[in-house]
Amino acid sequence: MKRVFIKTVIAAVALAAMGVALAQEKTIKFANQNNAGHPIVQGMEKFKEIVEKNSGGKLKVNLFPGGALGSDQANVSAIQGGTLEMASMNSGIFASQVKDFGVFDFPFMFASGKEADTVVDGAFGKKMHTKLEEKGLVGLAYYELGFRHLTNGKRPINKVSDVEGLKLRVIPNPINVDWVKALGANPTPLPFPELYAALEQGAVDGQENPIPTINSAKLYEVQKNLTLTGHQYNPQSVVISKKFWDTLSAAEKKIVSDAATESASFQRSTARALEASLLDNLKKNGMQVTTLPVSEMAILREKMKPVIAKHGEPIAATVSELQAELAKLRK
Repeated sequence: MKRVFIKTVIAAVALAAMGVALAQEKTIKFANQNNAGHPIVQGMEKFKEIVEKNSGGKLKVNLFPGGALGSDQANVSAIQGGTLEMASMNSGIFASQVKDFGVFDFPFMFASGKEADTVVDGAFGKKMHTKLEEKGLVGLAYYELGFRHLTNGKRPINKVSDVEGLKLRVIPNPINVDWVKALGANPTPLPFPELYAALEQGAVDGQENPIPTINSAKLYEVQKNLTLTGHQYNPQSVVISKKFWDTLSAAEKKIVSDAATESASFQRSTARALEASLLDNLKKNGMQVTTLPVSEMAILREKMKPVIAKHGEPIAATVSELQAELAKLRK
């Protein structure tokens, strides 16, 4: 009788331990707008690999690229509500939550990827992510979408005035709408997953994105002219739901945070290493590539200045802080 009792107790303890183990298993849904194969998605895959390995499988990561879980705006709402755990998206998109994030969409703010790395990985980038916490978002790291370039299906762009009259898809936020207007073009805000069809059907004439995005989305099938303007650099914030974050133990938070940092370094180096070969691929697929002369780039920068001034005024302190950081780097 005593032996039966002991066996029962042991079995109960084992079942309880199993129940605790099962309760500790958590799943992270991680969303992004880019297609499989894009450097952003490769960064997400690295994150998944690190988290699952370092957690011994207790933390599972399911990836949803290609806008599978809706637009960026829908993803933000889902993360705040706790129905989606993570996403990576252009940092400027968070200007709808915290207006200071608009600074990340300012044209010609960063001169190089290395310069951007120093800023976003340093005190400025961390401070910006801290501002998101009161909105239910925890910023973990910055991936890179990269420097944006202009494409269209109408004509080669050899001078700034060639942009006039084009109907261009833009990221749905005010600063992007305004800089397109400043060039005499017609801005059309659209979620990225809708872009290919809009170009194919002629609903828009062109768009602007970094080379890896143009390639992975196969925009060369519906766009024949690429102009290397590098007019805007997009860091991508990797964010996690605060509701979910608060359920993690200190050890789990460290695993997730470290994985985000490591995958961000991997993602940026991967994106930069691929860019030259991806540009060659665009040419092989029929894209005509042009570069604006120095004089025309100067005109482009001048046309952007009123836009920067307009959107910089409400967030003057943040703009000044970023400009001070950049000035130190450029000495």
